[in-house]
Amino acid sequence: MDRLFAPWRIEWIKRDLKNPTIDECVFCELPERAADRENRIVARSDRSFVMLNNYPYNPGHVMVIPRVHTGDYGALDDEVVLDHARLKQRTLAAVEEALDVDGFNVGLNLGDAAGGSIDDHVHTHVVPRWAGDTNFMPVVGDTKVIVEAIEATYDQLHDAFAAQEDASVEAEDRAVEFDW
Repeated sequence: MDRLFAPWRIEWIKRDLKNPTIDECVFCELPERAADRENRIVARSDRSFVMLNNYPYNPGHVMVIPRVHTGDYGALDDEVVLDHARLKQRTLAAVEEALDVDGFNVGLNLGDAAGGSIDDHVHTHVVPRWAGDTNFMPVVGDTKVIVEAIEATYDQLHDAFAAQEDASVEAEDRAVEFDW
């Protein structure tokens, strides 16, 4: 097995000040604020929400996040698990529609050793993939090239979510709401 080391990521993991405007949990506090677009929250349901990753692996990298604060996936009740799953389905459809992807990596980082920087609030990463989207830059240049601004991705995903059944939009700067 070959191993690729990315030592530059340790600076992100070990940084002291994660977010100076957050007192407790970023996934609990940001959905309570009115600034969805500013906070990259693109869609919501009763028990979950979708947020763009500020440090994406690829354009369109989002997280589907239950509103319940727990790091234990098994602690989520059936209603939350179903809502989270339904919003993941809608997310896959929106990303596919907006970004014409060839595939996805979808997964949870559970526990401190799993590699995620937030281990006390369950969240599912949805990472769009395209044939040939990995090139020599991360290996040779220690650089991952993200070819689209997060704001442009937000707009495309917002439109794709808004076009779905059961979707409603209060305002362009607010997340798309789903009621099922």
